Amino acid sequence: LSSALPQGCITAGVYEAAKTLNADSDNVVLCMLATDDEEDVALQIHFTLIQAFCCENDINILRVSNMRRLAEILGGVKPGGEPMDLHCVLVTNPQSSLWKDPALSKVNRFCRDSRCLDQWV
Repeated sequence: LSSALPQGCITAGVYEAAKTLNADSDNVVLCMLATDDEEDVALQIHFTLIQAFCCENDINILRVSNMRRLAEILGGVKPGGEPMDLHCVLVTNPQSSLWKDPALSKVNRFCRDSRCLDQWV
């Protein structure tokens, strides 16, 4: 994440993620969804739809339980001082093909191996 952020390869927010998946799903390489217990039914519906879309389009999904740490890595605040919606974070391929992150390769390998073991990642 810390490598993808300066490259402009992070999309944060459920609605922003849905827009990105709809417009440019071929460039999405990872979807992170929060596991925090939310009472918001609309948010849970969006999670279900995003998960289904990612599964159909072979986009790796990680469930993240520590949103506080995620906020620390990503800065947690929009330019206007408003807190970021970190319930869903997408990592996309950069416009420059020169950026290859070994950490992203490890995460992708972990997701692929977990799917082979019939585990939900």
